[in-house]
Amino acid sequence: MSQKNKRTFHRHKTDMEARETALYEGRNAVMELLRAGKTIDKLFVAPDQNGRMADIVSMAKAAGAVVTQCDRRKLDAMSETGVHQGVIAQAAAHEYVSLEDILQTARDRGEQPLLLICDGLTDPHNLGAVIRSAETAGAHGVIIPKRRSVGLTATAAKASAGAIEHIGVARVTNLAAAIEELKANGVWIFGADAGGDKTLYNADFAGAAAIVIGSEGSGLSRIVREKCDFIVSIPMKGKVNSLNASAAAAVLLYEAVRQRFGEDSHG
Repeated sequence: MSQKNKRTFHRHKTDMEARETALYEGRNAVMELLRAGKTIDKLFVAPDQNGRMADIVSMAKAAGAVVTQCDRRKLDAMSETGVHQGVIAQAAAHEYVSLEDILQTARDRGEQPLLLICDGLTDPHNLGAVIRSAETAGAHGVIIPKRRSVGLTATAAKASAGAIEHIGVARVTNLAAAIEELKANGVWIFGADAGGDKTLYNADFAGAAAIVIGSEGSGLSRIVREKCDFIVSIPMKGKVNSLNASAAAAVLLYEAVRQRFGEDSHG
């Protein structure tokens, strides 16, 4: 890739400080984590939510954390300290960015936005591999939903092979609303599905584009599929008729690279 297209990543220093993944156990530890405004991926709590525990759950939900009730035996199995007091928080491997951060990254590079949207990936290895593919292809960011999706766990971070340090991941409450926001910013939405109305080679990825990859089992959700401007397929020539999420993402992204940079995409 040419020097003018050398990748840079736009980050806000105040809200993009990297930190290690950890389990925070006990009411005091979790409460302080919430008060500090740190991102919590999931909160696991025992059913007896009263008093201070109810306050913790309320704060976590307000902050966008996924709250899961589970019995104390599960908490005991998760606990590293043995004194979880009925609550364990799982913090993200990295802070998330906003959609605007991702779009600003494209502006800073002087490029048309190229984004990858994950519609419900639940395997952290797949998410990490997708992030790796997106970063190596020069995409400006990855978008994941808060619900029914894995977050930036330690496993996902490790599977990204360091790519997570160089590309932003936005975690949105409503994926359909996020797609509408992207459309309002001139981004065309391309859903990947075997039943697409055109192949990826006939799709125009040269402009502002977001590629949507569906979940491992059911593919694109109905609502997200309806929000896509185009549904594109990857030709399958062998006896196996599908690719996993990260492989499909890589194929689509590098077709976008070819269309955007031509000979420059080779070095």
